[in-house]
Amino acid sequence: MLGGECSVMALLYLFLLSQAFNYVLGQKDRPHIIFIVADDLGWNDVGFHGSSQIPTPNIDALAYSGIILNKYYVNPICTPSRSALMTGKHPIHTGMQHSVIYGSEPRGLPLEEKLLPQYLKELGYKTHLVGKWHLGSWKKEYTPTFRGFDTHFGFWTGHQDYNDHTAVENGMWGLDMRRGMDPAVELHGRYSTDLFTDEAVRVIEDHNISQPLFLYLSHAAVHSGNPYNLLPAPDSLIATFRNITDYNRKRFAGILTKLDESVGKVIERLERQGMLKNSIIVFTTDNGGPAAGFNYNAASNWPLRGVKNTLWEGGVRGVGVVWSRYLRNMSRVSNQTMHITDWLPTLVSAAGGNAGNLSDIDGIDMWESLSENTPSNRSEVLHNIDDIWGSSALTVGDWKVVNGTNYNREWDGWYGPSGREDGTDYDTWSIIHSPAGRSLSWYSKSLNQHAIKMLRKQSEVKCFFDSSFTECDPLMSPCLFNVIDDPCEFNNVAKEYPLKLKELLDKLDEYNSTAVPPGNLPLDPKGDPRLWNNMWTNFGDYETNYIF
Repeated sequence: MLGGECSVMALLYLFLLSQAFNYVLGQKDRPHIIFIVADDLGWNDVGFHGSSQIPTPNIDALAYSGIILNKYYVNPICTPSRSALMTGKHPIHTGMQHSVIYGSEPRGLPLEEKLLPQYLKELGYKTHLVGKWHLGSWKKEYTPTFRGFDTHFGFWTGHQDYNDHTAVENGMWGLDMRRGMDPAVELHGRYSTDLFTDEAVRVIEDHNISQPLFLYLSHAAVHSGNPYNLLPAPDSLIATFRNITDYNRKRFAGILTKLDESVGKVIERLERQGMLKNSIIVFTTDNGGPAAGFNYNAASNWPLRGVKNTLWEGGVRGVGVVWSRYLRNMSRVSNQTMHITDWLPTLVSAAGGNAGNLSDIDGIDMWESLSENTPSNRSEVLHNIDDIWGSSALTVGDWKVVNGTNYNREWDGWYGPSGREDGTDYDTWSIIHSPAGRSLSWYSKSLNQHAIKMLRKQSEVKCFFDSSFTECDPLMSPCLFNVIDDPCEFNNVAKEYPLKLKELLDKLDEYNSTAVPPGNLPLDPKGDPRLWNNMWTNFGDYETNYIF
């Protein structure tokens, strides 16, 4: 009897050992995922969309080596967009559809929502967040290391000064830089973009490649800083942009250049660690650019209409690139419709998970479509419904409806600079020989000047204004555009196509019937950093006296 029990135990041990061995093999086969988010980067701020004003050689090298997502949409502002990325759900389905989460606001992305890093941890991934969170921090349960990330180095609120790492919000001011839950006070004076780049490189260097890596690198750049230093970048770097005469755009160029350098350093380190050949790299903005002084910034969405936090194409049509040796069709411009909610099922699928088992999400698995260059499974994009602002927009096929608008139409125009009129040459050599270009050349088609120029031409949006076009005032009545023929939203064709307009408005009503109320709450005086040694903190976990 004893011998029989030993045999059973031995067989059980061998079975468990084989399962563990297979699990390790499965982990090793899963791709590393490097997801890089630029904050407030405009459509026209990257060279591959046609502007030569600010060189972005590393970002451009990634774009030309991979897939340029030319019909890719994000949400119009930060918290809604990041919530969509992390949950695979439209913000109207999580209560994140209005404005942003503030550091003294007692709310966060609802805890019942399962996030992308949690899905990836179930597939064996080591998960790291470097940089911005902005999905709630009033209690520790809402912060990154309680939402699926093994580590977090960065900040919780929506922006920070790039040198002193404090954030000014609603008349409140405090330090916002942490390692996990611990304040990182010792980093004062070190430039944020460099700090986040160094940390991302360290994560890659220290990673055990027998386990798949998910690195979410969420930069502060190119968001504006605090009122006393709105567009911080090294003066020596800013001085090199002699071709730019606008003071704020010149400073913006310095911030963007540091961001581009970061992309190059991360890709170069992946290659040196032998991880690039087994990686998926995504580069995306979180929303359209704040142009012409909006948010005290100097981004450009030219020639698209609108800015950040509007539902025009300039607010929601985003810069997006994906690269991986596992994608069969690269070095191309994709006109497949894609939305930021699609990243969750797409990356779960690419990581070997079953995206078909994901229930109650709005995102669509795009991995096969991107790899095989087949038509997108997505035929419509809900840009947002905000019943507080009284604005909504939806694209179905070629058609887009805009119903209501934000800021009483103040930011409904077209804002430069175009970056095409100052005579600056597009330096293809610097792209080919950039750190990203050199590293990616080992695993991609070799970049050459002809291919770069061809892809750039294909990804550039060109619009021609005709004085006979019908203007749009969405505060008076809904507007309809054919965004394939008219991507700059010049010509309101609502009167010519009343049935199409009604079809899209009915669809918006259908979406709105599924919406949950916005989760916004009044600011809590208890969240004022002055009560917490001048630091933004998880104030909901503590008691304090209201002493100022």
